[in-house]
Formats: sequence, structure tokens, C-alpha cells
Amino acid sequence: MSQPRQGGHQRPNCLHCRHFYVTHQPSHPYGCRAMGFKSPQIPAVVVRMNSGLECQLFHAKEKD
Repeated sequence: MSQPRQGGHQRPNCLHCRHFYVTHQPSHPYGCRAMGFKSPQIPAVVVRMNSGLECQLFHAKEKD
């Protein structure tokens, strides 16, 4: 679920991004292939906390 941000735009939702994956590692269950990291938190949250910006590499999954 995307969160609204100022200006009415939506925040990237990693669950809908083609770069997101589940690692199955209990300590770091979420990963981002585009940025090359695993994390205990959803990658977009980590990016926002560390850079102050929304994820710039979000790429929506293609719908079947």
C-alpha cells in the first residue's frame, strides 16, 4: 500500500516493484536488487531514512 505524500503523489511501494524480493533470511528478510542490499525493513523505508528522498529506482512490476 502506497502512502500519500505532499503534493498528492504516492510513495513507492516495494511490494509492487520489480526489484524487490524476499530473502528468507530472518534477520534481513527484504531485499532490493537495484540497490544491492538486504534489510530488516522494507527497502523504500531504508532509502527514505538514509537519504531523505523517496526511492528513485522504483519500477512497477508488469501486470499479467
